[in-house]
Amino acid sequence: MGKKEKYQIVDELRKKYPLNKLLSASGLSRSTFYYHDSAKSKIDKNSELKALIIKIYEDNFSRYGYRRITAELQNKNVIVNHKKVLRLMKEMGLKSLIRGKKYRSYKGRLGAVPNLLNRDFKATKPGQKWVTDATEFKV
Repeated sequence: MGKKEKYQIVDELRKKYPLNKLLSASGLSRSTFYYHDSAKSKIDKNSELKALIIKIYEDNFSRYGYRRITAELQNKNVIVNHKKVLRLMKEMGLKSLIRGKKYRSYKGRLGAVPNLLNRDFKATKPGQKWVTDATEFKV
């Protein structure tokens, strides 16, 4: 169990039991308890930016990643670094949807070509027979 979870438990039981006994029972130091207590009351300075990011993210059906969200924020005259947008999106668990690649089969224009060589690759002079490998194309 982490210190943050211990703090939450001690904070809930603080009204019923003395703080000294709760801290000794949980193994949490007094300074750690008060550190988490003061961190709880701090105002999130990125709350407005987070709300803007969520609005842009949801308006675009979860398709926008941090780069496009950063561009949208700049269009709205909100200057923010792309790394900050990425970090805030990770904190909020926002991930863009990744489109799958559409399969495009290459049919070609000519269709099947007649086999003129019949596996006779020996040439009597240079440049007489030219061949290529077409295994790269998915047919």
